[in-house]
Amino acid sequence: MKILLVEDEANLLSTTSSYLQKEGFVCEEAPTFSVAEEKLTLYQYDLLILDITLPDGNGLYLVPKLKKTYPDTGILIISAKNSLDDKLNGLDLGADDYLTKPFFLAELNSRINAILRRRKFSGSTSVVFNEIEVVPNAMVARVHGQELDLTKKEYDLLLYFLTNKQRVLSRENIAEHIWGDLSGSADNFDFIYTHIKNLRRKIVQAGGTDYLQTVYGVGYKFAAP
Repeated sequence: MKILLVEDEANLLSTTSSYLQKEGFVCEEAPTFSVAEEKLTLYQYDLLILDITLPDGNGLYLVPKLKKTYPDTGILIISAKNSLDDKLNGLDLGADDYLTKPFFLAELNSRINAILRRRKFSGSTSVVFNEIEVVPNAMVARVHGQELDLTKKEYDLLLYFLTNKQRVLSRENIAEHIWGDLSGSADNFDFIYTHIKNLRRKIVQAGGTDYLQTVYGVGYKFAAP
């Protein structure tokens, strides 16, 4: 899951980003309104964690822009202001939740997971496609009830494909979503092929169908044959 963290306090930005990455998220950082606006224009995220008070703008202005372009992206507002008006304004604009500073990182993680479950999986505890089942809370994937031995990247790829089934995903989009900013330093996307090849093999060995279709010259699609 890919998160954009918008926070102008350098220490909090670094600490929170490191914690979320240890929790298994791809976390990109934006210390200002302008950087956040640019990233939201260029990339798609599963969740936006947004500080309201930024040195160069009001973070709330980003909410309607994001909802217009990517309505499925979750939004968690964080602010030092414990104001009912701020909370109501954020929720009315389309935010999913509101957290007041200071907060515990464990609580932030719980809020994030709750939003992602509601947004991506409509409240379901698992994602099912024919014989394949993924349980996001437990980071477990099964085929015909048999648990797959997947690496973190293979699991992320499978979940990304399942939540975008029937859609053609370019190699660039896959790399950027799973690896974040680090994908920009890659000379080519051969590493994606390696991970997808391994994912295919593990699904088939467990008795599953190979739903990963190569769209030559473009990327991949997860769909029934």
